[in-house]
Amino acid sequence: MPPEVIVTVFGSSRPREGSLDYEEARVLGRALAKHGFAVCSGGYAGVMEAVSRGAKEAGGKTYGVTAEFFKSAKLNRWIDVEVRKQTWEERLFELIRMAHGFVACKGGTGTLVELAVVWEMLNKSVMPSKPFAVLGEFWHPILERVRQVELGHPGPWGEANGRLVHIADSPGEAAQHLHNKLK
Repeated sequence: MPPEVIVTVFGSSRPREGSLDYEEARVLGRALAKHGFAVCSGGYAGVMEAVSRGAKEAGGKTYGVTAEFFKSAKLNRWIDVEVRKQTWEERLFELIRMAHGFVACKGGTGTLVELAVVWEMLNKSVMPSKPFAVLGEFWHPILERVRQVELGHPGPWGEANGRLVHIADSPGEAAQHLHNKLK
């Protein structure tokens, strides 16, 4: 791998320490760091904090892309380098620009937008091909529904059929998928 390969992780700001979603993101951060990746997130609470914390606990480097737009949000203490942007849109595109690969954890509308923008940019070849994994079954129904609309019918969902988003069953599998694609 090149000297620093960055993986951007998207996810909800709501999970708190001790919750299943927080701990899963923390394990993801550890797994990514153990594979030699720097971890980038939106820099705030929830999944962003957990993945950054896990990466730091495993000796990894972390980036947080924040925005003036979020007036009351505070940078989490696990971030090494803050990249500050003015607007929500600038923040989103910086999260994408910085990354060599992506993981989407469970999330709400903000995470859905992030997933959709990256997926569309990959689909339309607006950016170089970058590996993208979603963690767990949470996103599967959405991915499957969009795939059905795109193909016009249900069918196999394998890499050989042009899948741009990998569904990972565990944090370790997500990190391994990115490692396999970026090595």
